Amino acid sequence: MNTLIIHPEDPTTTFLDSIYAGISNQTRIQGGYSKEEVLDLIQAHDRVLMMGHGTSLGLLSMGKFQLNSFGWSAYIIDEKAVGLLRAKKDSLFIWCHAEQYVNDFGLRGFFTGMFVSEVAEAIAYGLPRVSQEQVDESNACFAEVVSQYLHLPIPVLWQRVRLGYGKLAQAGNPVAYYNHERLYYSTH
Repeated sequence: MNTLIIHPEDPTTTFLDSIYAGISNQTRIQGGYSKEEVLDLIQAHDRVLMMGHGTSLGLLSMGKFQLNSFGWSAYIIDEKAVGLLRAKKDSLFIWCHAEQYVNDFGLRGFFTGMFVSEVAEAIAYGLPRVSQEQVDESNACFAEVVSQYLHLPIPVLWQRVRLGYGKLAQAGNPVAYYNHERLYYSTH
């Protein structure tokens, strides 16, 4: 299986790097491509992993991707990718509010809702008194568990991540608890 990894380069999401570090037969893009080239790559790969910062409208480009003939876009994955992503059985959407993107467009795969990965986000989403250590522990655990089971089919991956990451949530980490409640799988 060939895997496309779309992870716009950004220092606040480097904890996600370990998710795909061990994948063989991967194409990883972190910037430098046009949206058209990214769409071509989606079509050419069996599995697509998309991660970083995003909104309900898609995965933010973080200013790392080339301009196209229509001008700069804030998103590298947006409504233009929907048709291609609908044809994929194995997709991961790991960004804040990806659940709205996936549900709005009837996509399938493993995806996250709001995912707290910084102290400022924890405060903004009602998790006061969260320490940097708790955020770091949550981020590291999530990435480790996803990477451990990434070789499995998406429904099994989702179940294993819920169980493995859920242990940290049950142990009292409020960030992990918050994020754990926002891990989804859909077969649309």
